[in-house]
Amino acid sequence: METGLRPVELCRLKVNDIDLEHRVVNPITAKKGNPRTLKISQQLTASINEWIIKNNLNLNDKLFKGNAEDYGKYYRAMRNKLAQDLKDPSIRTIRLYDFRHYFCSKQLNDTKDPYFVMLQMGHKKLETTQKYMHLMNLEEDEWTCKGATNIQEATALIEAGFQYVTEMDGTKLFKKRR
Repeated sequence: METGLRPVELCRLKVNDIDLEHRVVNPITAKKGNPRTLKISQQLTASINEWIIKNNLNLNDKLFKGNAEDYGKYYRAMRNKLAQDLKDPSIRTIRLYDFRHYFCSKQLNDTKDPYFVMLQMGHKKLETTQKYMHLMNLEEDEWTCKGATNIQEATALIEAGFQYVTEMDGTKLFKKRR
């Protein structure tokens, strides 16, 4: 849910695809998608680190065993048990892939930037990302834009809540909603 990874991308993750120090994941894309780097929370970083240590994983080891089909099967079993325990049959309607859809919709809502979300999703075409846009109101937003030419400036902008957008002529461009 936090990264928007496809189940198959999650299955392919190796320890060396995760940079714990910088709290990012670099998944091997599926569906011939574009490569991407995804930020992860401190809590998820700690959980992954704990998992790596607990399972004595090396850099080239897969983070998780199994395949996408197995993940789907285990997810459905867990979901159905939760629905039964909570006596809430609506939980049974939540598909594993819905977490990816949630990620995309949340990113669109938070950033109001379909191009940025396209990159985060690993989509090759903006049209693929635009399938989610009918749920969003992307017209009413203003942005503050800043540039950084060195690591100190970039760090300060990130700490101030700015998001990296792109680089032009050696300047990294960042944005933040007003």
